[in-house]
Amino acid sequence: MRVLVVEDEQLLADAVATGLRREAMAVDVVYDGAAALERVEVNDYDVVVLDRDLPLVHGDDVCRRIVELGLSTRVLMLTASGDVSDRVEGLELGADDYLPKPFAFKELVARVRALGRRTTAPLPPVLERAGIRLDPNRREVFRDGRQIQLAPKEFAVLEVLMRSEGTVVSAEQLLEKAWDENADPFTNVVRVTVMTLRRKLGEPPVIVTVPGSGYRI
Repeated sequence: MRVLVVEDEQLLADAVATGLRREAMAVDVVYDGAAALERVEVNDYDVVVLDRDLPLVHGDDVCRRIVELGLSTRVLMLTASGDVSDRVEGLELGADDYLPKPFAFKELVARVRALGRRTTAPLPPVLERAGIRLDPNRREVFRDGRQIQLAPKEFAVLEVLMRSEGTVVSAEQLLEKAWDENADPFTNVVRVTVMTLRRKLGEPPVIVTVPGSGYRI
């Protein structure tokens, strides 16, 4: 899952991004509304965590623009105001969910994951394929009953492949979904991660390389 965090309180923004990355999400961070508009028009995000009171361009206008573009991106709006009328107004702008500050990080993660599931076709909360059982909420992976410990990027790549339900996923798509914008597209990071993931999943191999196209399970 790829997430954009838009928050002008830099310490909070960076802390949220760090926590989401530990949950195996690819996260970009910006600190004002103008930068947010630039990112959403270039990158494909599953969820935007959007502070409402932003400098340069207000969060309301960012939300409106996302709706105008017709993106599948879901918006989780944040605000320091706990007033019901403010929450209603944010939802009427096109936000998909609303979370007042201060918030519990576990709740933020749960809401981001719930919104992320709405950007794709409905799938069960626990993914199962080829003897692999992946639980995104618990961040657990089992193969034939054996638990497998994965690094965050390995987990993210496996989740993307599992969600594709047997269709081929290109290296570029994996890079888009599992890494943030700082990833160098000319490195072999995807290939190396897939190789490590294959080794950890064990025999027989379940990740198939489709020459010139990508990978599938």
